Amino acid sequence: MHDHVHDHDHPHTHDHPHGAAQAMSPEETLALLTYMLDHNRHHADELHDICHALEDSGKADAAAKLSEALHYFDHCNDALEEAVKLAKGE
Repeated sequence: MHDHVHDHDHPHTHDHPHGAAQAMSPEETLALLTYMLDHNRHHADELHDICHALEDSGKADAAAKLSEALHYFDHCNDALEEAVKLAKGE
């Protein structure tokens, strides 16, 4: 069950300018980074549930591949968490 909108299907590239016109304040940067970490953690929880559903439906190979992906997803979230701490000056 989802309680938020998914507006990031990614059928496009992420071409956008990086420069002074796109600059974010430190507060905006930290807020966005924190949001993205929380968002990713939510998705990791959902993927974990899907992994169990795949196991329960006899799709062991798919569950194993998803479990592998979750391993990397968790490492990425750990790195994002460290980035948040560093951005906070911790």
